[in-house]
Amino acid sequence: MGDVTTLTLEGSEKGFATTRLEDLLGWARKYSLFAYPFITACCGMEFMALNSPRFDLARFGAEAPRFSPRQSDLLWVVGTISQRQGPVLKRIYEQMMEPKWVFAFGTCASSGGFYDNYTTVPGIDKIIPVDVYIPGCPPRPEAVLDALMLLQDKIGRTERRPGVVKPRIDPIEHVKELVQLRRSAHDPSELVPRLHEGNRK
Repeated sequence: MGDVTTLTLEGSEKGFATTRLEDLLGWARKYSLFAYPFITACCGMEFMALNSPRFDLARFGAEAPRFSPRQSDLLWVVGTISQRQGPVLKRIYEQMMEPKWVFAFGTCASSGGFYDNYTTVPGIDKIIPVDVYIPGCPPRPEAVLDALMLLQDKIGRTERRPGVVKPRIDPIEHVKELVQLRRSAHDPSELVPRLHEGNRK
């Protein structure tokens, strides 16, 4: 890990680059992620929206899905995993070549979601290791892009600890802006001045 490799550029007497081979490989890997989408539920719609031109997944080098585990290195587990799907998911993970990474896309893949029954796996980390958890039901595309940048950072640093995408704002600090209750149900015209005040902000 501490080996230093010096590369001399062809045809140049002056130019050279010094780096660790592991860092060079990490840099190359983080911009060439081949995704295998394992989509089972409603989060699939958000995954499809993520691949639209609006969010431009191509700038991260992760836009082309591979539908063979042997050609992919990033497993997107999108949606609910039932007990019957668990062995299939594990087999797909085992068929992927090293190094490989896993996204738990959405609340159901991360923790089982609102399904509290015997048929649903309470988080895919009970079956395979997870590198990044993306919370949300469904997660916003911005959260998924944050997760992709977090994974790229982890790959570049060759770190294997799991990461969790944090929300961009703290809901506790902005609770007054998120929830406003009407004080009187008798006169709806009281709401009109408050709506105008909200539009001025």
